[in-house]
Amino acid sequence: MTTQSDTSRRAPLELFSSNSTRGVLAELLPEFERATSRRVTVSYDPALVMLKRIGAGETADLAILGAAAIDALAGEGKIVSESRRTLARCRVGIAVRAGAPKPDVSSVETFKQALLAAKSVCHTTSGASGIHFSGVIERLGIADAIKPKAVKNEGGLIGELVARNEADLAIQQIPELMAVPGIDLVGPLPETLQSVSVTTAGIFSASKRAAEAQALIDFLSSPASLRVFRAKGFEPA
Repeated sequence: MTTQSDTSRRAPLELFSSNSTRGVLAELLPEFERATSRRVTVSYDPALVMLKRIGAGETADLAILGAAAIDALAGEGKIVSESRRTLARCRVGIAVRAGAPKPDVSSVETFKQALLAAKSVCHTTSGASGIHFSGVIERLGIADAIKPKAVKNEGGLIGELVARNEADLAIQQIPELMAVPGIDLVGPLPETLQSVSVTTAGIFSASKRAAEAQALIDFLSSPASLRVFRAKGFEPA
């Protein structure tokens, strides 16, 4: 006889995540699944879109988002506060098509000139990096010059537009850029223009598989997994 508890144990773990962890999870989740015989399904979206989905009633077993988003969900009682765990940090970077000349972006002035010289610049509209970049060009006083040549998607891996030769420069969090074949990372934004995101995991209060969700968080926090995070463009937390 199959009980509801048996069905729950066999059901896959459901994970909500921002796009920055795509490259890491593509490598690590198969290892977790082999070790535990527990399948994991992942839904990716920019944090703002994910928060709207959760606000509309969607839920999962755990989430991996920016610390601010996880903290907000914990404040609403949707994430178990005690389950929150910082995994890594990441910065915003710039990329070009593979083999293309890399502009100098080492200073605020050279970064500004690289943006002005580019025929097109792509970024997201709902992702943390895209929102930050919109503020950066306002701060630099070049928004009127950049906006007409901006190529924008709501979310996703924006570097794919550069790989397809639909834009010259891609601006996104470094792990998201590194997850795209066919582009080269130029480097991070200059430090005074930088935005550092803290990647945090948390378990949904409504999860019926909290122990297994915790096992996944523990796995992602292991020294071996953190080496993968670093290889994919993250920094230690």
